[in-house]
Amino acid sequence: MTINPGAFRFNTDSMKLEIFRGSANYEGTASMAGIGTLAAGQWEEIEATSPEVQTGGTRGLFGGGEPTTDTIDYINIATTANAIDFGNLTASRQLPSAVADRSRVCFAGGRDPGMQNIIDFGAIASTGNLTDFGDLTQSRMQAAGASSSTRGLFIAGATPSSVDTVDYITIQSTGNAVDFGDTNDTGATAACQSPTRVVATVGDSNHSTEYFTISTLGNAADFGDMHGRSSACSNAIRGLFGGDHSGTTNVIEYITIATLGDGIDFGDLTAAAEETGSASSSTRGVWAGGMRPSPSVVATIDYVQIMSIGNAIDFGDLTRSSSGVAGASNGHGGL
Repeated sequence: MTINPGAFRFNTDSMKLEIFRGSANYEGTASMAGIGTLAAGQWEEIEATSPEVQTGGTRGLFGGGEPTTDTIDYINIATTANAIDFGNLTASRQLPSAVADRSRVCFAGGRDPGMQNIIDFGAIASTGNLTDFGDLTQSRMQAAGASSSTRGLFIAGATPSSVDTVDYITIQSTGNAVDFGDTNDTGATAACQSPTRVVATVGDSNHSTEYFTISTLGNAADFGDMHGRSSACSNAIRGLFGGDHSGTTNVIEYITIATLGDGIDFGDLTAAAEETGSASSSTRGVWAGGMRPSPSVVATIDYVQIMSIGNAIDFGDLTRSSSGVAGASNGHGGL
């Protein structure tokens, strides 16, 4: 029996409708024996819900941070208001990373004070404490999280030595992360995504802007030039990168994810910041927390309209002042 890309099935184990999708190098048909492998193609769940149905709008979550905490806050990105307590990570840590699909969020890595390889997960629509998912391939902090509707990537970071490791997980499963490939540069990262592509700035001092095709495995390719940014967010078209790793700039740059090219000036955050967390809906990008000159750790949340150009506006505050928080949402550009 052969199966062509675009075929549908009802999975009686998960009780979900699925579509058969070929990989980037896939040609022709696949036998039943090859189902589930990237070489032959794979079945992927068809999303039949939306953030509006699940949570009354796109929900942004911000977890971990410095001073070291296990706190997770959440906001409704469509509104402006202070964040609300969501629950707790399985362990306190600074500088973790986060990925999410429509229904589940995963936080990974960080330090407390040693490097962590923990991956936690929880349901975005509810509130409560997270549960153990598995482990990263390498304990590290300051990795960037990026995701599609099925797969989450944890990109580069530090052990504390800078690394080029890229791991991936299947968000709706549990288990240890698997090697995806490598970045060209090493160190702290910020990343955004469309449903097919991840774009990341990588590096502690000499920064590169790189991209991956999220459904495949492999090393990063050059995208263009941009300053190393603190964190990034996106809809399916445009990616926004804000702040930097030194806390000396409030600049936001933007890219068109489907193309290649250099970052373009978008506007400014309300103040210079490093170690911010970010999240997005299809219309808004949000940056939360961070360390600002002095240095001073803040609870500030800023937002912008992604498809416009201009300076950020005050959204509200986190429940605590914190830098090194990780952000994710159930309405970002990869879904």
